[in-house]
Amino acid sequence: MPGTTTPRKAAGAAKQSASKKVARTATTKKPAPTTPKAVAKKTAPTLLSGGNPQIPKGYGDAPVQAYIDAMPGWKRDVWRRLDTLIEKAIPGVRKAVKWNSPLYGAPGDEGWFLGVHCYTRYVKVSFFRGASLKPMPPGESKMARVRYLDIHEDEPVDEARFATWLKQASKLPGEKM
Repeated sequence: MPGTTTPRKAAGAAKQSASKKVARTATTKKPAPTTPKAVAKKTAPTLLSGGNPQIPKGYGDAPVQAYIDAMPGWKRDVWRRLDTLIEKAIPGVRKAVKWNSPLYGAPGDEGWFLGVHCYTRYVKVSFFRGASLKPMPPGESKMARVRYLDIHEDEPVDEARFATWLKQASKLPGEKM
């Protein structure tokens, strides 16, 4: 009879319809991005105001290196050099990232002697007991013991003086944070 479907034909038509539906849904879904740019965009840290990287709190070298890698432009190169200088001047230096800022502490001390923060036009290095350093770092603070060193793009850092400050600061009691 014309227009009637046998059970065998009906089953075949149902299978074919189901396989077309699966094929349609499989081709309409977009695959996850795999290009390096797309992956980097997903995992790249957010830059806060002034270009300060937003890095999760963490202890050890890895979070500090993630912070350095996320620093914008010339700041990254300068701080990578100074981070290496800190490691040479203070063997076994302790590192952490808290409040979106790297902190450095002397081995065996629970406190921190130095912190770093990115601003739009400079990198601010905070010596938490900087008023005790000889000579004192140039930047004044509202807190009596704290002194700052502001590093600007076109100003070279006196690495010998910086290393002297590091050695002195690491021998002072650290700030508990």
